[in-house]
Amino acid sequence: MTLYLIFKTLQSVLTLYLFCIIIYIFMSWVPATRETKVGRFLANICEPYLEPFRKIIPPIGMIDISPIVALLVIRFASDYGLTGLYNMILRFM
Repeated sequence: MTLYLIFKTLQSVLTLYLFCIIIYIFMSWVPATRETKVGRFLANICEPYLEPFRKIIPPIGMIDISPIVALLVIRFASDYGLTGLYNMILRFM
């Protein structure tokens, strides 16, 4: 039961982080919002994760698709990585 709660909490944290990144991406459409306290907070927690993706995936014209790849990685880690790890640990118990 405790193991289930730990993995559900981790999955919830990843989902919350996913929504933070989505909000941060939408804030780029209104540049003045990134200068607010919320914008700076989201920049501090989202940019360290997004930066490696920006180095690997160059923008296509004016469109930066690296956040989309970053969101897919979080989704994949949450749906398959944590679930697979949880099932693997359950088999050994």
